[in-house]
Amino acid sequence: MAEDDLLHFEDLEPGMVFPLGPKNVAADEIVAFAMEYDAQPMHLDEEAGRNSILGGLAASGWHTCSMMMRMMTDSYLLRMAAEGAPGIDYVKWKKPVLAGDVLSGETRVLDSRTSNSRPGIGIVSFRHELRNQRGETVLESENPIMLRRRAPEASRP
Repeated sequence: MAEDDLLHFEDLEPGMVFPLGPKNVAADEIVAFAMEYDAQPMHLDEEAGRNSILGGLAASGWHTCSMMMRMMTDSYLLRMAAEGAPGIDYVKWKKPVLAGDVLSGETRVLDSRTSNSRPGIGIVSFRHELRNQRGETVLESENPIMLRRRAPEASRP
């Protein structure tokens, strides 16, 4: 995508919403992620998951974050002049994500500011929410993302 076609810092306004998903959560994906990154029994085995407080084969919270990241990338990040994120303000896993769930949600622009140390960059704060097919919130998160500005020289004295 050409630079002129990308969304830049100036294009994002508080209240803008980007849809996320849907994403079908498959049992084999849960197990594969867990085998590699979070090999706890409730993420590896249906019976262990049922016997836990999670109630079934459950995705790791980190897997849920990874699925959200893919949904963000597919929805809007590849269309933005993004330069990465300086961190995550918070993430909350509100309900278990179980095999067979279908996740969807949205990302909302909260606010924005120009960078004091990098005139070519603006920082936009986002809030993300994922829900399962029953409308239950399974994940909430907020973080800033750094985006290139279209004309940083215009704001210099």
